[in-house]
Amino acid sequence: MKSNPIYVEITINSEMEKLWDATQKPELHEQWDLRFSSITYLPKQENEPQHFNYKTNIGFGMNIAGWGKSVGTFHAKDGSRTSSLHFGTEQAISIIREGKGYWKYKPEQNSMKFLTQYNYETNFGRVGNFFDFLIFRPAIGWATALSFDVLKRWLEKGESPSTQYGRFFSYWMITILFFFVWLYQGLVPKLMSMHPEEVSMTKSLLALTTNQATTIVTLIGIGEIIFGLIWLFYKNKRRLLGLQLILFPLLTISAIVAQPASLSHPFNPLTFNITLFILSIIGFFMSKDIPTAKSCKRKK
Repeated sequence: MKSNPIYVEITINSEMEKLWDATQKPELHEQWDLRFSSITYLPKQENEPQHFNYKTNIGFGMNIAGWGKSVGTFHAKDGSRTSSLHFGTEQAISIIREGKGYWKYKPEQNSMKFLTQYNYETNFGRVGNFFDFLIFRPAIGWATALSFDVLKRWLEKGESPSTQYGRFFSYWMITILFFFVWLYQGLVPKLMSMHPEEVSMTKSLLALTTNQATTIVTLIGIGEIIFGLIWLFYKNKRRLLGLQLILFPLLTISAIVAQPASLSHPFNPLTFNITLFILSIIGFFMSKDIPTAKSCKRKK
């Protein structure tokens, strides 16, 4: 199974030397590149490539450690530069065995075009090739593109990579949380178990019969599941967060009016919905100008 090389390109409003330093100095490079947790240059011998070691944390106290070397740097007459790289690892758990690639820095009017292309050989034979094609290669290509956008925002706006990544991952944790909450609330207490309190609250609030309330609870459950799925696929999450700033107060008031005694229950509608309301406020202000891999060109 032959895989295409990973290609990522972005335009950055920056000077050449500033971009060069941010990508060539290890203490700066490791700050913005999601693929590396640390990069350490080794003592350089005269007329020899620059060797370095890298580590990538993969969670649960584990990391992938590897080696690399800058095999050449080319300065063209048009002012562009190219830096070539050879990298690999001897760790058996790594999907990557060995690879090569390059970075290119091309001056344009008032900006720099920064791009990379790289490819690698995988471990684990056909299974490794399949896993790489289906999961790992798309993931590392996405991580490269996201890192390039973080670099762009760092050089153009001065916002540190750590702040950007903190906002990015917090934003997505809130997104996954609301997907789960709406999906669970629609599926479990309403459709799967038809909880008596759900039916009772609906009867009290709308003055319905038990059968009518059951039908309404079913429809509400379906609506909540759909809204949960929208959280995964709708691009403008800020609009959803804004909508929830209206929904949660209304849901809280409705629950209290329908069943005032519920205020004495643990994890009652008041405390539960206030928590989600506050998270919606945090997410709303956090969701502005989130780094994204979509700002990069992914094909030549």
